[in-house]
Amino acid sequence: MQSVLGTLFPAQCINCGEPATGDFGLCGPCWRDTPFIGGLVCERCGTPLPGEDEGRPEFCDDCLTLARPWSRGRAALLYKDNGRKLVLALKHGDRLDLIRPATDWLLRTAAPILKPDMLVVPVPLHWTRLFRRRYNQSALLSRAFAIAVGLDHCPDLLLRSRKTASQDGRNRDARFANVAGAIRVHPRRAGRVAGRDVLLVDDVMTSGATLAAAADACLAAGADTVSTLVLARVAKDA
Repeated sequence: MQSVLGTLFPAQCINCGEPATGDFGLCGPCWRDTPFIGGLVCERCGTPLPGEDEGRPEFCDDCLTLARPWSRGRAALLYKDNGRKLVLALKHGDRLDLIRPATDWLLRTAAPILKPDMLVVPVPLHWTRLFRRRYNQSALLSRAFAIAVGLDHCPDLLLRSRKTASQDGRNRDARFANVAGAIRVHPRRAGRVAGRDVLLVDDVMTSGATLAAAADACLAAGADTVSTLVLARVAKDA
């Protein structure tokens, strides 16, 4: 039956629609043109670094300069070229079919920072933005990832306590000021975070301002440690 279905409905690339070797995958050319992150990366944000991985933590200039409230972080893609195209399709184009391959990409990059009994938590949207978009792509990613690795998932641990303006076009300082104090732990979920290692999941990291606000909220509620996992990282060479 599977072979018949494969003949009638051949697998297509999730990016360009050309034939692919499997469902929910990329064709060869699109795979080569998608900026997956590998090799030596910053221990705290996952941005790629020059040099060879020698088994010790290394940090990018931003993470050496900024006091990140989280301890470790990883990213699956660079936010450019096909990476940017795929993230925007998921975020604004109702391409929920991308959750499945995106989860696979997150699984490949997240292994070094996972801990037993981690609590997986998405970065929240304000309810007005959630109403317009109809879904929180970060929550969909975090749910699929938590199921895949067998970790506890709390989709509503964090709340956006106030509506913030878009971060687009803002410099680093303005981004941090825009989200300062905008995220808090749901009062009915505070007991789930105390003493836990938390893994924050988001679609894109630019300056890290939103992740910092979310991490601060988790730590204030008693989280032991916070790590971050994002689908795409905006890097300086992007």
